[in-house]
Amino acid sequence: MTMKRMIATATLALLPFAAHADDLPRVASINLCTDQLVMALADPQQILGLGPFARDASQSFDAEKAKRFRRLSGEAEDVLALHPDVVLAGDYTKRETRELLKDKGLRVEEFSFARSVGEVKDQIRRMGDLLKQPQRANDDIAKIDDAIADARKEAAAKPYRVLAVSRRGWVTGGDSLANSLLAEAGVTNAASELGLGFGGFASLETIVALQPDLLLVSSNENFAQDEGEAFLLHPALEKFYPPRKRIALPDRLTVCGGPMLVDALKQLTAELRRVTP
Repeated sequence: MTMKRMIATATLALLPFAAHADDLPRVASINLCTDQLVMALADPQQILGLGPFARDASQSFDAEKAKRFRRLSGEAEDVLALHPDVVLAGDYTKRETRELLKDKGLRVEEFSFARSVGEVKDQIRRMGDLLKQPQRANDDIAKIDDAIADARKEAAAKPYRVLAVSRRGWVTGGDSLANSLLAEAGVTNAASELGLGFGGFASLETIVALQPDLLLVSSNENFAQDEGEAFLLHPALEKFYPPRKRIALPDRLTVCGGPMLVDALKQLTAELRRVTP
């Protein structure tokens, strides 16, 4: 093939992509959860900026990838300077910021905090439509469904009662994404026996008396960074729930709903295979 023909072929190959790229909306995200949905579904050139916590590895599933994009303050001023087609925010984003952006004529799309796997799928679809990336959204939802099926196979042989416990004895209740994740995988959340909604604090005595088969924690490390984490290393809990009776799911896999649920479910499946109540 001559050099002239090679150049012509390469140019033709790029034309559809260029036309497609011009048609894609450019977005600015100012919410941790929308940050992660955007990174999963958008073309890089669509992303004008991400919120202030997108690079926080303790909360953000794709913190390393977030470093490629402009870091926004979460306030209206730097968003206005970017002239995005769409601003992505959360229900908990400051109302004043959202209203100011709307008053300035920007389209602001607000996402609520997902509390079930079903809501997560709905948000992935919605974000895929906003970004004009519906096929990517469908692909990610299919991956979640496949991961759920794998987790159910593992849990079917081990019908555990699990209690999700975090800092200072906070127990995750039935009205939460973590509970929905467990339920989809076929694992029982023992917190339902405590009558909790989204969640609440439980004493050491209450947790031990409940006698769950396993504890679900964010880390199986044997050290605590502060008093809040020290609760999980109390001698009473360590006696009844050593590492072999604890399932570890990092917070960054469950703080937000999105394609990261695939990793959360894979981790849950691996942990169910490892533990021995």
